[in-house]
Amino acid sequence: MALSGKIKHLAQKYGKVAIGVHLSVSCASIAGLYVAINNNVDVEALFRRVGISPGVAVGGEPSPAPAPAAREDALLEEPVRERTPRNRTMELVASSGGALTLAILCNKALLPVRVPITIALTPPVARVLSRWRLVKS
Repeated sequence: MALSGKIKHLAQKYGKVAIGVHLSVSCASIAGLYVAINNNVDVEALFRRVGISPGVAVGGEPSPAPAPAAREDALLEEPVRERTPRNRTMELVASSGGALTLAILCNKALLPVRVPITIALTPPVARVLSRWRLVKS
């Protein structure tokens, strides 16, 4: 069954429980991303490591590679210090409204990860809630 079919079946069978599980997974994801961003974790590098494209770079352009120094310039000027890699996450936090905004945007990018988690967690959560008689099965 296709993913969209599984989602429709989940919504029909479990209804409010599926919505609650999905919102809980989303809130946990946003909270985790917010803490990570505030602690200066490079979220873009993590997304690349997982295989998710982080999207457009800051300013709409990729970061420029440092140009090699010419031999004449190297003799006349001070030695060129190596550039530290740019942390685009911190640039976005400073420029576009803060860590919470960036956490929400990253959460949107993680939708393909959150949906299977919701599909996997909803039936056990529904069973537990029906045992506690909080939800009719």
